[in-house]
Amino acid sequence: MSFMSKVFGFDKTQHNVRTEILAGLTTFLTMAYILAVNPGIFSALPGMPAGSVFTATALAAIVGTLVMALYAKKPFALAPGMGLNAFFVFTVCLTMGHTWQFALTAVFLEGIIFIILTLTKVRTWLINAIPGTLKKAIGAGIGLFIAFIGLQNAGVIVNSDATLVVLGDITHGKALLGLIGLAITAGLVMAKVRGGILWGILITAIIGLFIKDPATGAAITTLPEKFVSLPDSIAPIFCQFEWSQILSWDMLAVVFTFLFIDMFDTMGTIIGVHQGAGLINKGNDEIPGVEKMFLADSIATVAGACFGTSTTTTYVESASGVGEGGRTGLTAFSVAVLFALALFLSPIFLAIPGAATAPALIIVGVMMMPSVKTIHWEDYCKSIPAFITIIMMPLAYSISDGILLGVISYVVCHAVAGKFKDISITMWILAALFICKYIFI
Repeated sequence: MSFMSKVFGFDKTQHNVRTEILAGLTTFLTMAYILAVNPGIFSALPGMPAGSVFTATALAAIVGTLVMALYAKKPFALAPGMGLNAFFVFTVCLTMGHTWQFALTAVFLEGIIFIILTLTKVRTWLINAIPGTLKKAIGAGIGLFIAFIGLQNAGVIVNSDATLVVLGDITHGKALLGLIGLAITAGLVMAKVRGGILWGILITAIIGLFIKDPATGAAITTLPEKFVSLPDSIAPIFCQFEWSQILSWDMLAVVFTFLFIDMFDTMGTIIGVHQGAGLINKGNDEIPGVEKMFLADSIATVAGACFGTSTTTTYVESASGVGEGGRTGLTAFSVAVLFALALFLSPIFLAIPGAATAPALIIVGVMMMPSVKTIHWEDYCKSIPAFITIIMMPLAYSISDGILLGVISYVVCHAVAGKFKDISITMWILAALFICKYIFI
């Protein structure tokens, strides 16, 4: 066990190997969708084969998560981030007209800048500057956000041109499967069954074999035709950087946007999951080992750019593994191993539908809500910014926007109330920067 302690930060008096591994499997199953989604998004760009992007996605996840496991010794998993991949493809390449090589260069530069900011402890300074009230709100906001993602993945909540979102058809297809899975998973969690969230995912996936999608007539869960396949080469997209426009204004704007979104998405995930799991130091609201977590995230971004994919970031779905009891690097290591297996067993892992993992995200959302009870709701200077932080994450579909608007409203509320002594210099600077971001970017 001394080896486990040195490598993963595992303490046999506080942690359990089986729990850590099951937590890793749970996290993997809730985020494995990126292996299918990322190649699909990048397929819109000529010269980026889906098979190569699949391999690059898995490799970026493996490298980033291993650094998190072995260096930071934390139970967080990393992979190319949703939203950032869409910005890469649809904004930088298809709207601005740049090549995917240009975009990869921007991601690489962003990662290098992130490493510098982490080593100089600028990122730690930023996270420690966030008031305790907002940190509690971030945890709850992320809980709502990932629950909302789960409801969308299951088709329980769907798009509406009239009201933006509306309740889907919950009597058929994946929405029905998602609700059945939610009932099963909730029952297992309430019964305190070890690995209840994971068992909920697996049982729901099996039930999906017998529930058909009304649109296609096919079962929600389909067995793959083959179970093993060799990964495609990343040679067509490996280290394909374009340095000719490195000093252009477009490059500066794209790098800054990647940097901004990634920084506050990662910050929000780390704060939120730690807050939800009760891992933030009481008294000073600091997160132990935050510099190492940020460095792992930075290194993963650089590695992902070299492999040929968009910004690699810490996944909010890590909360599902933490909810299952994952507390050490062994959880993250288990996720990395599963991503390595996915390179060869992708048909099996990709057979689990989003409706089967949706209940896990909803339950984890519930687990992250208790932090709101410690917010001083009667003090409107604190409760209004906290509420804005919480509500804007799911409504704006962005962790970073929730944090930014929360910081701005915190400064505005305290300034309007004349409580200037409660606003630190750092918060003034952050609020000014965030306002400029919305005005000029």
